[in-house]
Amino acid sequence: MSWEGWFTLGIVAVMVYGLAKNWAADMITTGCLTVILLAGMFAGKHEEPNPLFEKRPELKKQQKELADKLPDVAKVPELKPTVTVRNLPSVAQGVGGFSSEAMLTVAVLFVVVAGLTQTGAMLMATRGIIGQPKSDLAAQFRLLFPVMGLSTFLNNTPCVAMFMPVVDDICKKYKLSPSKLYLPLSYASVFGGCCSKIGTSTNIVVATLITDAIKSGRLAANFPEMGMFDITWVGVPAALIGIAFIMTTSKWLLPDRKPAISLSDDPRQYTVEMIVQPGGPVVGQTIEEAGLRHLPGLFLAEIERGESILPAVGPNERLQADDRLIFVGIVESVVDLQKTRGLLPATNQVFKLNDPRTQRCLIEAVVSDRCPIVGKTIRDGQFRTRYDAAVLAVARSGERINAKIGDIVLQSGDTLLLEAHRSFEARMRNRSDFFLVSSVQNSTPPRHEKAVLAFGILVIMVLLNGFELLDLVTASLLAAGAMILTKCCTAREARESLEIEVLITIGASFGIGKALELSGAAKYLADGLINATQAMGGGPWAVLAAVYFATMVLTELITNNAAAVLVFPIAVSAAQMLNVNPMPFIMSIMVASSAGYATPTGYQCNLMVMGPGGYRFSDYLRIGIPLDLLYMIVTVGLAPLIWPF
Repeated sequence: MSWEGWFTLGIVAVMVYGLAKNWAADMITTGCLTVILLAGMFAGKHEEPNPLFEKRPELKKQQKELADKLPDVAKVPELKPTVTVRNLPSVAQGVGGFSSEAMLTVAVLFVVVAGLTQTGAMLMATRGIIGQPKSDLAAQFRLLFPVMGLSTFLNNTPCVAMFMPVVDDICKKYKLSPSKLYLPLSYASVFGGCCSKIGTSTNIVVATLITDAIKSGRLAANFPEMGMFDITWVGVPAALIGIAFIMTTSKWLLPDRKPAISLSDDPRQYTVEMIVQPGGPVVGQTIEEAGLRHLPGLFLAEIERGESILPAVGPNERLQADDRLIFVGIVESVVDLQKTRGLLPATNQVFKLNDPRTQRCLIEAVVSDRCPIVGKTIRDGQFRTRYDAAVLAVARSGERINAKIGDIVLQSGDTLLLEAHRSFEARMRNRSDFFLVSSVQNSTPPRHEKAVLAFGILVIMVLLNGFELLDLVTASLLAAGAMILTKCCTAREARESLEIEVLITIGASFGIGKALELSGAAKYLADGLINATQAMGGGPWAVLAAVYFATMVLTELITNNAAAVLVFPIAVSAAQMLNVNPMPFIMSIMVASSAGYATPTGYQCNLMVMGPGGYRFSDYLRIGIPLDLLYMIVTVGLAPLIWPF
């Protein structure tokens, strides 16, 4: 192997060390890519077979047909059997990952998810499936099977993107640890992807490699092409065992990083009043069924129903239209309360504001002693008219204020929770009316009236891609555009939804993977492992295990598709040397190149959940390595039984 290969392996080792030390993933991957590009200035070159050389007759025929129509067309240059390739990526190749389909798809899907989140569509659609889990195990059981089933017919990435807001909502409402659900969510999507030909792009790549090998004579002419559910015979048993493994071991193998949210964490205890919307979805539901009993840091103090007051409300109390609900709690849970379908702010001032709700957010403001309405009620001080903002709640030194919002007499030091235009913070920053003004993150009032529309856009995207009418990038772009045009989310929300750190890490990882490929390091690792197994006299089972292991390692280091393309010809050659059926080898490559569990860069879905789940690199190793080996045992054990050697 050339010095470029050893150099690249060294850089990858540095990257793995940095990730293991929990350095910023986007910074370490970008830094390693930069070093590789600098080294590329001194890199050598090598010859590789020209993939177009075997297609000379077909290309010349097409050129002749074109020349008959366009006499002045330039001639196709003579094709050589080999092409000169650099041993390290050029700048264009190194940064090519930033324009790759995978990265673009993830970026666009963030916008689609923004539309689903801002309308509450995904939560509405999955509420019946997910229910009200009381434990991490129950939540995993309700979550993993639907995700696996959907991912069988849809690309893994949108599956994870769609369910991320669902997981976030579950964790907040039922006080579950996000780290117990986000990584299993990613893994379940990969499980499903290994269950059909269209489950992942890698499966399609391998199916194409089979077709090309048959045409070129590397595989027999009667060798069967890949069917839609051929991989299902291995994928489904492996997926069921994988889910059972997660549910039985995640208690010990996944960290418990539950956010510490309690009533004592935040001194600003707001008293918030909400009204049950007549004809809304929560009318007739119990407090527990409506999901109002499990908001962390928030409790229902009482219900005003007509002239009567119901204190110490039990979980089985049924809600009626126009019930006035009085909650006490912290601002984060007040935001969730505002997004609950079927509840409206008790103050009608919200509906008198000049700006549309899509341009508003929640803002906290501390009243100063110079505020002109100190000593007056909110109504008499004409707060809405004066500031173009509606007061939703008032916090005062942790005490509960027993008065309707409009009747509260403001005091210096009161903290107000306001609904106002986003510009309120900038307008009030230099005025003396308030000591401090700050907007609350992700607090734009939801557009529940567009939830059905947003979910419809999602379904159309899934169908267009699932039936192969459009590729995933195009379908996602159409869906994202539709979300913005129909105002399911605004252009600003679409921009803010982009997880820049995740996108940078994905783009840089592609460049590092390209370096492993061009330098020969990836092929060196795969060849060395398989040749060593054969040299030791290993039979078909041992060589099959070596093929799977080599593909699995490369999947964790470079892109899934590149791992499959690199190992495919090596595996076919090994099968032919052993004079056995190549199909078990091909199926093992298909599974191993899709199932990357042990590193955050092994699959883009793993990267997507790294931040929300609060994971470290070591978390992936702890649960991912056993899962990788379990999948290897199942696949290597089953494949030769289904397709005998």
